[in-house]
Amino acid sequence: GNEITLAGDPTQVAAAQRLVEELLQMVRNGQELSPAEVTSSAKMLGTDLNLSPADVLGQAILTARGKSIRPKTLGQSQYVDAIDHSTIVFGIGPAGTGKTYLAMAKAVQALQRKEVTRIILTRPAVEAGERLGYLPGTLTDKIDPYLRPLYDALNEMMDPDLVPKLLAAGTIEVAPLAYMRGRTLNDSFIILDEAQNTTPEQMKMFLTRLGFNSKMVVTGDITQVDLPNAASGLRLVTRVLNDIDDIHFARLTSEDVVRHSLVGRIVDAYTEYDARQQARHYEREQAAEFANRAERRGGSPRDHLPKRR
Repeated sequence: GNEITLAGDPTQVAAAQRLVEELLQMVRNGQELSPAEVTSSAKMLGTDLNLSPADVLGQAILTARGKSIRPKTLGQSQYVDAIDHSTIVFGIGPAGTGKTYLAMAKAVQALQRKEVTRIILTRPAVEAGERLGYLPGTLTDKIDPYLRPLYDALNEMMDPDLVPKLLAAGTIEVAPLAYMRGRTLNDSFIILDEAQNTTPEQMKMFLTRLGFNSKMVVTGDITQVDLPNAASGLRLVTRVLNDIDDIHFARLTSEDVVRHSLVGRIVDAYTEYDARQQARHYEREQAAEFANRAERRGGSPRDHLPKRR
């Protein structure tokens, strides 16, 4: 009952054996296996047999309420490593890739290790440019729904009875992006979520809040920009800061989605659709430009002059 027999093509048998060995090592290390870990391990070994899924996926960032929080894909593991080794990290990718969740786990870990004295979590308060005046209620009532996902994640990672005390003491701060203006954030782990909905000016303002002994993680999905009439600060920053040392851009893909398997396929389908739409838009622009040039040439008096002999 404790033996597995593998038969078939020798190469595939060797790959399957390696996968089983890695999964057994995870179990020996006390890691609970889910379908996500099995699938991710198989993909990892299919990419590079020199990788060890047990090592890559086996390092817990945090153990909270009996649950270990750890990377579940190679991309997530590389993202977490980047947070360890860079002062500013951009986590860019679709929904379900763990961008914000893993960053928050690293923030809680840093606070518990006394590497920082506070955690600051921020995001644009309203997706359409922080126009809070259009919403009913007090300022707290207006802001709270947009920050609720951050509170939910905190309560998963820490004792829910402790979170309100840390918030009251200012050890953890959850605030809209506008509240960051004019501040210098020292000894802090700062996370900007939903960064695709910042303007370039807001992104610059946020990044220049960085103080001594602080770390920043900026997360977002550049395919989900909700700004109606403005450019995305996240899109621009990938071009402006791409070559600066100590700033890392981690790009997660549908391969790193750890929600229901359908989510990855949905992300891929939308990505392909957007690519087709962009290609069609480009073709229409090129055709219009060609037609305009032809019209200008056709209407020019010089075109009707007799040729010189």
